[in-house]
Amino acid sequence: MDMRASSTVSPLYLLERFEAGIVNLDARRHVVAMNDFARRVLPVDEMLPFDRLVLSFHPERSQPKVEFLLDQAARCPVANPPPMTMIINIPERVLLIKVTRLTDAQQQAAGYTLVFYDITELVASPDNGSARPDARRRLLKIPTLSNQRIVLLDVAEILAIQSDGHYTHVRTAERTQSCNLNIGDLETRLDPERFMRVHRSHIVNLGAVSQILRDDGRLALQLGPTLQVPVSRTSAAEVLARLGVHA
Repeated sequence: MDMRASSTVSPLYLLERFEAGIVNLDARRHVVAMNDFARRVLPVDEMLPFDRLVLSFHPERSQPKVEFLLDQAARCPVANPPPMTMIINIPERVLLIKVTRLTDAQQQAAGYTLVFYDITELVASPDNGSARPDARRRLLKIPTLSNQRIVLLDVAEILAIQSDGHYTHVRTAERTQSCNLNIGDLETRLDPERFMRVHRSHIVNLGAVSQILRDDGRLALQLGPTLQVPVSRTSAAEVLARLGVHA
């Protein structure tokens, strides 16, 4: 089964095909142990995470999402928070994370276990050793969430992406999917020849633009039959130039 040809990643597939990274936290949310795979994937030698708050182990942009996931698990030990994806610089891996709270015999909080899968090879272009040391692997698919499953959307199908705090909504011609990668993560990993951030809260697929709309000096883009995306004043000139239109 070639997952690059499939749109949905099932939990069973992850269990069968991917090695799991496991990180244990104590009740204070400090890292106390991890398995060998986690040691290989995470920058343990650089970050020295043991007996440190787990949030300090993550990039600043990812910390609110990790804290949210831990808070969800803390509310109820049998709760099942949805999977969470994030991009982290180790280098630029895409991890799918699940977390559960642990309790002792008296049902008091004893800690947490984080389980992650490295799904970079499912969603990113191959790493061919770019000449630029700061080059980032481009996303070929964007991981989105639907009914406890990760749905991989081909970037060619995406019309636009809208920011929603630390998360995003990914629009295609047929549907809107939620993604828990933020707009900054996605902007730096999408092909800049195809995608452009035209507004603080919006990225568009320039190849999908069907109309340029003007209203009282403001610019908007029509994508598909119904989707309209605003263009910020600071981006208007560049957008028009990219679309081959004189201002």
